[in-house]
Amino acid sequence: MDYIKELSGGFSNIENLKVSGGREGKYGVSIIYAPGSTASGVFTSNKVVAAPVTFSKNVVKNGLLSAIFVNSGNANCFTGEQGVKDCESLVELLSKDLNVPDNEIAICSTGVIGREMPMDIISKVAHESISKLGCDADNSLAAAEAIMTTDTFPKEEALEVTLTTGEVVRIAGICKGSGMIAPNMATMLAFIVTDAVMDSSSINKAIRTACDLSFNMVVVDGDESTNDTCLMLANGASDVDAACDGEIDVNFQNALNQLCINLAKKMARDGEGASKFIEANVVGAKDEDDAKLAVKSIITSPLFKSAVFGGDPNWGRIVSAVGYSGCELNPDIITITISDDKDNVDLVKDGEILAFDNTSNLKHAEEVMQSKNITVNIDLSLGDGEATGWGCDLTYDYVKINAEYTT
Repeated sequence: MDYIKELSGGFSNIENLKVSGGREGKYGVSIIYAPGSTASGVFTSNKVVAAPVTFSKNVVKNGLLSAIFVNSGNANCFTGEQGVKDCESLVELLSKDLNVPDNEIAICSTGVIGREMPMDIISKVAHESISKLGCDADNSLAAAEAIMTTDTFPKEEALEVTLTTGEVVRIAGICKGSGMIAPNMATMLAFIVTDAVMDSSSINKAIRTACDLSFNMVVVDGDESTNDTCLMLANGASDVDAACDGEIDVNFQNALNQLCINLAKKMARDGEGASKFIEANVVGAKDEDDAKLAVKSIITSPLFKSAVFGGDPNWGRIVSAVGYSGCELNPDIITITISDDKDNVDLVKDGEILAFDNTSNLKHAEEVMQSKNITVNIDLSLGDGEATGWGCDLTYDYVKINAEYTT
């Protein structure tokens, strides 16, 4: 899309936005400061909800945010009344230091569930982070790094988009996520800021659309977090409207979709212990919902993910995952193709298993499966529904990381 330009430097591309991040041991704090921004968010649907999720849901109802407080190392979940008090204390700290009303501050946490917050450490790092607030690329990177838990690299993106009116706005975001990833909103945390002018209802519409195509289509291990949160702010620094009478500019929506997809792919690539990246494409489904069911089932399947790790083009595990996904399926007409960055191989064509008649085809498929990037293409031949999702393989290291996570 020639109206979208990729930018480096993350949040540094947004005027009137200051961010920072700091860390002490495994505990990190990021601050996002965008006074007077309109905002909305999407949150986990897990029935066990972290205190900061409940807190931020209530704040975002007002449609206005001036700051976001994020901590890593502790999820502040399943912590009872103390968890609520800790949220209030940290928001009060930020409110006083930034001179911002506490009802304009959201708070998010990620880390170990079921343990009380180490408030002395978090408060100390928070004060240090507030003192470092800035608008350059280093600040953006520091904010992305501070929210990491088992992530192996920081995740930030920025795009410039020319709207259908010819005017230009920018969108930037950071996220974290490596394990316990099966967003259903929508820990996964994502924070997006645009310099466009947008009302909160338009932001809500735009971010829900983007989440459905991105964060809700990435699976690392199938475990849905108690803390999943995606917050989007519009600080209006460009004085350019990206929505008019509730209609979101199509170029803006496409750019927001792309930014969120780019971040979601980074989460899949950084899956805990992952050695390979998986993209699953389903076409020909009865409808889009069926296509999404099939995609998510493929990228969630432990058996298929293990096969990818082992370099095994196991079409049986693919068709089995589609079969139990809940989508409509006729196994006699399904087509399955795998590919890497250079080549593709048909495993099943209209229900016929091709490897049985062509051993060289099977060898070719095994070679493709050695790639670091594996794409699975499924044609159900039942309709016009299509969807794409992303995941990673399941390795020994995933078990090791999670066996030692709290110790």
